[in-house]
Formats: sequence, C-alpha cells, structure tokens
Amino acid sequence: MKLGIISAILDGWSFEEMIDTISSMGFQCVEVACWPKEKAERRYAGVSHIEVAGLTKEKAEYILKYCKDKKIEISALAFYPNVLDRDEKKARANIEHLHKVIDASALLGVNMVTTFIGRDQTKTVEENLKLAAEVWPDILSHAEEKKVKIAIENCPMLFGKDQWPGGQNLMATPAVWRKVFELLPSEYLGINYDPSHFVWQMIDYIKPIYEFKDKIFHVHCKDIKMYPERLQEVGVMAYPLEFMSPKLPGLGDVDWGRYISALTDIGYDGYTCIEVEDKAFEGSKEKILDSLRFSKGYIGQFVI
Repeated sequence: MKLGIISAILDGWSFEEMIDTISSMGFQCVEVACWPKEKAERRYAGVSHIEVAGLTKEKAEYILKYCKDKKIEISALAFYPNVLDRDEKKARANIEHLHKVIDASALLGVNMVTTFIGRDQTKTVEENLKLAAEVWPDILSHAEEKKVKIAIENCPMLFGKDQWPGGQNLMATPAVWRKVFELLPSEYLGINYDPSHFVWQMIDYIKPIYEFKDKIFHVHCKDIKMYPERLQEVGVMAYPLEFMSPKLPGLGDVDWGRYISALTDIGYDGYTCIEVEDKAFEGSKEKILDSLRFSKGYIGQFVI
C-alpha cells in the first residue's frame, strides 16, 4: 500500500505548495481535491488543487512532472457532491462537473475518481435506488469510455440538520452496496472504503472488506470517537455529531491494526489516504501540519 492524504485539508495552499508539503513529510501519494472554484457549501468542500475545467495536455504534463519530481503519485481526483440532489439545478451542475473530473482523471492517466453516489434526502432508500438507476448509467458510460474507475465513499453525509432526515449519500451500508452493484453492474464502479463511517453506524467495519474485496478501489484513513454517555442521552435518532466526532487516526475507536490486517488479507496494495476532519487540529497552518505529521506517524506503523 502507498500512504498519502486527501488534499482538501490544505485549503489555501497552491497545487505546488500542497505537493511540496506532503512530499517533504514523506507521503507517497495524494488524492487531489477538484471542486469547482466557488463558495463551499460545507467544511472541507470547495477546495480545488487542480482546475479540471479546461485542463489542457500541456497543463497535465506539467502536473505529472511536478509530482514525479517530488516523488508523489496522484491516487485519485476527488469531488464529493450530491448528483441526486432534490434541487435539479444543483444536481445538473454537479453531474456536469463530475464529467469534467472524469475527463481530467483520464488525461492525467490517474484513471480514478473518488466521489459520492448522492441521495435525495427527502426520499426513501427505495426511491433513491430508482433515482440512481436513472442518473448513474450515463455517468458510468462516460467513465467506462474514458477507462476511469469511480470509487464511492461510504459516508452517509448525515451529520446535522441540513442533511436531515436521509443524508446525501445513498451508498453508506453493505446492504445498499449490494443493491447498487446489482442495479449498476459496472466493473468501473467500486468503493472508497472508510472504516470510520461504519463505527458510528454501529456496523462491523472488518467483515465487508472480505465480501467486497473486488470492489475496493481506494481506501481512506479517518477515525471516529464515540461518546457513549451522550448516546445514552440522545439516542441513535439524534444528529450523529451529538454522539460522535471525527478524529485523527489513532485518536478514535477504529482498531487500525485489525483494519490494515484485513486489507492485507485480501491483497489490497493500492492507495490509502488520510482524511483529516478533526476540529481539534483546525484554526492555524501549524495545527494542520501537526495533524498530518501525527497521522503519518501513527498510520505509518501499519502502512510501510
């Protein structure tokens, strides 16, 4: 496995500054944030270290050479929108940009895009499955044509009142994965596996690794800390951030030894990217850099 980060935490860094930073820390790869350059609707979104709109062959060659010189590989281009948004205008804009991200990934020879499948949070799971079956075939057809794999992260995108009641990403559980892969049987559709989202959903985060071993295209390292005393007060129907919080790897409840061990069991030798969303490490450039140093030091025990 190769260890890196998702670049969204380095908001405000230029592409070159971002690559220089992670290279100097000894990382091997980066999942590059590629949102449109506009106001972000949520934390860690809206970051764009590669502008995919209008990406030229010459610019792509520059990007690849810069990365090669710094000994950094691009694991994937990252864009996590809601392409099934109930606001049709937003959904269309997200789909259009996702197509551009796919094109850029092909041009760069990365051939991987990390994203969400989306969800209309006002509709049932069954209704959203039908919606996904309508929207995604065209996206996947484009990805297949460009030979770009799509890795869906298993984050429910359900944290607070803005995403209530259903969340904004349908592919958050093994049960839904099975249904989606049956509806959309493409070899180019897979999973960006993040154990932390299973922790707070109270799902075994080890067992699915074995069942879906052929669908795990990319891996995240982020931790979650549960607060049992808060859960006893608010219950599982509360906003999830009332009883848990994202943490750096090693500061939460994921057993990273068991997790990495399971990945080695299935022969996973791809990219694993640390995702920093720990509020304790926000507020200054130095805290952000500390979060990367700590995370690399901890996960570096397991991913060499």
